[in-house]
Amino acid sequence: MAKQKEEQLESILDLNSNNVWDVSEDEIVQLWEKERTDEGFPPCEEKLLNTIRLAYEVVHFDSTDERENAKYTNGEWATFARCDARKGDVAIRRRSITRLNDLSYENIKHITAATLLELIDRNFGGGWESIPLSVKDIIESGFDISTTTLPATRIHAAGGTLEKKVADGYEVLEIQKGTWVEAIFAKKKAPVTKLRSITEDAYDEEGNRRRRSDEDDDEDVIDEVEDEDEEDDDEDVQPSVDDDTFYSSYAPEADVKEDVDDDTAGLSVLE
Repeated sequence: MAKQKEEQLESILDLNSNNVWDVSEDEIVQLWEKERTDEGFPPCEEKLLNTIRLAYEVVHFDSTDERENAKYTNGEWATFARCDARKGDVAIRRRSITRLNDLSYENIKHITAATLLELIDRNFGGGWESIPLSVKDIIESGFDISTTTLPATRIHAAGGTLEKKVADGYEVLEIQKGTWVEAIFAKKKAPVTKLRSITEDAYDEEGNRRRRSDEDDDEDVIDEVEDEDEEDDDEDVQPSVDDDTFYSSYAPEADVKEDVDDDTAGLSVLE
């Protein structure tokens, strides 16, 4: 499940829900011990431990207890001390993903399609339909999944679905079902980048980003216009036919409706 890290963490404080999956136990210990003596570190401990828990089992133990100390220093765990010695030491071990039930919305993004299909294959050979709906939702949040079931003699036909899917980058798992074969295709979904949209009003007429002061000035101008409109309403001036506002609010569909009404009225008289 481990993959090449894009960049080396310089501080344990840079640990987050995304990069924690790419950091080894030993790296976490080294980074933790490096920052632990800093005066501003203690308030960050609990938050960092919660982040570590996403990818690791985390337990507290008393290192002065010979039995507990032997349990967590046998090479299966990595250990480090808390800032407050009264809280004991911490032991961490990467969470294993050996069953479909081990999958979560967090770790599904950090396994390969090959690993996923291996987990499905271990599920008693029941195929895609045997997987609980809740687990399917987790899987499909990180992978594109499709299936097909064909006779064993046709599953590998040239130019068929299997050949096309593999060419398109999908991993495939074949599950034998009598004389038929179910093929499960999986391909990791591309990460979605959230774009922050900025409305057109955020720019001035020259295409420059508006400053807050510019927006405040615009609000003052709008208030002045509204005040002038209120004064015009008090004068009770009727719009003329030459007024652009009159024609801008005029709907051509009104004539069509009137004609229809006239025709209908005429029919009523004839009756």
